[in-house]
Amino acid sequence: MTNLRSHQEINQKIFFIRKHRVMLDVDLAALYQVETKALNRAVRRNKIRFPEDFMFQLTENEVENLRCQIGTSRLGLKNESWGGRRHPPLVFTEQGVAMLSSVLRGERAALVNIEIMRAFVNLRAFLLSNKDLARKLFELENKYDAQFKEVFAAIRELMTPPPEPPRRRLGI
Repeated sequence: MTNLRSHQEINQKIFFIRKHRVMLDVDLAALYQVETKALNRAVRRNKIRFPEDFMFQLTENEVENLRCQIGTSRLGLKNESWGGRRHPPLVFTEQGVAMLSSVLRGERAALVNIEIMRAFVNLRAFLLSNKDLARKLFELENKYDAQFKEVFAAIRELMTPPPEPPRRRLGI
């Protein structure tokens, strides 16, 4: 698959908004190599395929938070101007991205869709494995806390910075 992005590059375009992992319409359009307005036009023509849990439009506050989160104004996401857009961006959940494959046709669309789905799956697996690791660490600390109370206390003591020595007064 030439010219397709790596999972890591795709993962960097997945954001957490309204308790959903989503991708911006502009990022999806770039991956599919179509104009953003063409992608959004195809979605509007097939509105019934995109309920609120598949796709939604960002509020102005969400746009501002996202702009701060990604640290760029590359989208021109401002209240007065949407970077040449008349409306705030659309975002697509994992199910919405899957539905895009039925709206956008062609080999490129199919290949990109497969890579995006794999990125979502890998991200979900990564998040679950970290949750399990944190739970196991917590269990180990609780299990061995009584036995190694002194060890944990010594480690915590070593982690605290030493007090600053008193400053000498000059000229006295």
